[in-house]
Amino acid sequence: MRAARLIRLVLLLQSRPSMTGAELARELEVSERTVTRDVAALSEAGVPVYADRGRSGGYRLVGGYRTRLTGLGRTEAEALFLSGVPAALRGMGLADAASAARLKVSAALLPELRDASHTAAQRFHLDAPGWWQEPETPDLLPAIADAVWDDRRITARYRRRDTEVERELEPYGLVLKAGVWYLAARVAGGDFRVYRVDRFTAVSPTAADEGRLDRHGRFERLADFDLPGFWEERAAQFVRSLLREKVVLRLTAEGARRLPYATDRTAGQEAVAAAGAAGDPDGPDGQGRITVTLPVESLDVAYEQLLTLGPEAEVLAPPELRERFAAAAIRAAELYR
Repeated sequence: MRAARLIRLVLLLQSRPSMTGAELARELEVSERTVTRDVAALSEAGVPVYADRGRSGGYRLVGGYRTRLTGLGRTEAEALFLSGVPAALRGMGLADAASAARLKVSAALLPELRDASHTAAQRFHLDAPGWWQEPETPDLLPAIADAVWDDRRITARYRRRDTEVERELEPYGLVLKAGVWYLAARVAGGDFRVYRVDRFTAVSPTAADEGRLDRHGRFERLADFDLPGFWEERAAQFVRSLLREKVVLRLTAEGARRLPYATDRTAGQEAVAAAGAAGDPDGPDGQGRITVTLPVESLDVAYEQLLTLGPEAEVLAPPELRERFAAAAIRAAELYR
């Protein structure tokens, strides 16, 4: 356990000019006192770790010290080669760079681990697009990816409905969701937004100007920006924005259990939780059924989704949806009479 932590400590210091004891403790999930002891152990083992004293001090490696990757085990080496997504790398124009990096990593591994790339590729493959979708790489994806990697501000034209708008953007990150590429970007002087990459019609570097960009047109990236957290929050907001209608249902215990799988999972779970414990024999209607209010995208979508619950769900409102279910029940009864 400690040996693995010491390796992580050295790799962290290799990746940055210096780190404070508090930063190392947070990354390693230990106390600062433990960091101090680990640094002392590394020094005794001959690893040139230097401690800068004072309020702004920290730890750094001296003389460009680098450790080799011989500490990797087979599982770690195979996991390393799983981190690449071939189709995504090709789309961003990084396939050659990724291939070269894998070769260099393979060369640094112990001989008995150099087949890790092959064994990993034979056991795991990520196919990002959904079924019945032809994956397409947006033409401007490589140019946008270059700007993301280089922190370079871009001037872009974006297709929105029937018009095109021009925006000056600071591109922070790319997300591949169900075969569709999205750009998380900050509008110059404004808020963060999400853009579909296939809707960009033109992209060009923004000219450098005094006070805002350096001479290469680069912007100063916000250090606390968290792409996975940002995407998770915006994706949840997007799903919620689609749920514009509400329906009232009476559910059996089985219907309450299946509701999150028939509709939006979060909306279904929250609706059941708000109504109380599903399947309680002393429930609200005395028959173990509960009444829930469920947000849905539209009444047409609700009809298709809730049909899968069959007799485990009774639509109470709105009246037009209840009438539609009643008519469907009559037709089904006629078929199976």
